[in-house]
Amino acid sequence: MPQPLLLSSLSEWSGRYDVVFSDVWGVVHNGVAAHPAAGAALTAFRERGGVVIMISNAPRPYWSVIEQLDQFGVARTAYDGIVTSGDVTQDLARAQPDNRCYHIGAARDEPLFHDLPVRRAPLEEAAFIICSGLRDDDTETAEDYRAELSSAAARGLTMICANPDLVVERGHRLIACAGALAEIYEALGGKVIQAGKPFRPIYEATLAKAALALGRTPAKDRILAIGDAMRTDVAGAHAFGIDCLFLSAGIHAVELHDDKGALAAAKLAQFLAVQSLRPTAMMRHLA
Repeated sequence: MPQPLLLSSLSEWSGRYDVVFSDVWGVVHNGVAAHPAAGAALTAFRERGGVVIMISNAPRPYWSVIEQLDQFGVARTAYDGIVTSGDVTQDLARAQPDNRCYHIGAARDEPLFHDLPVRRAPLEEAAFIICSGLRDDDTETAEDYRAELSSAAARGLTMICANPDLVVERGHRLIACAGALAEIYEALGGKVIQAGKPFRPIYEATLAKAALALGRTPAKDRILAIGDAMRTDVAGAHAFGIDCLFLSAGIHAVELHDDKGALAAAKLAQFLAVQSLRPTAMMRHLA
């Protein structure tokens, strides 16, 4: 299996592509503040005629994520549009035959239910579940939900997972996401429909938005995905048939970097040896 190309700058390689599908959390911000170099790199790509669509596993509609990016200081010049797993979740919820919904997630995810024709219900009355994450991811773990999920699985409820990520970086911590709850639910025998990366529906929606911005549907060999997670970003890009630039300083940083934060060759070799997929190229941070 070919080894990924090691890059120091997006500009070394960006002439090969018309469109970038960029992950958000871990690429343009760390959950606390923007990564200015990443925003500058994507802005420069757009100034050269490229289109950037943010593709996010955020369990909220795209407009809510734009508000968050503004708060973190991510420049709007860095992107043409955003598609979120929250957008896909809303489509999946609208398609349910019974609108009684039980929500597992934090209060900050309430925008997910904006203009959504569902009736919130307690677990014992619900027809399906929307899981957007833990209710308090500062103090809870996914295991705290095992009894609740076991009760839901016993009722045969389908879970729509609004964020397939297992963990996400917040500052210098890793926080459990809805994907970790979905993993437990499936192990308990529950049925899960995944709304975001690495699953195809969110890539189809992102391609459609890119085509609108570009004025034509781009060829897949002219699309580059950028992300920091093997399980979602690299696997999703590979399944969709597009190249992927993998950032090593995100959620896999401990596995790949030495004590000084530099990419360690021995760690990289060990990491790649156990992966079934390879990113097309790698960088530490997007710059």
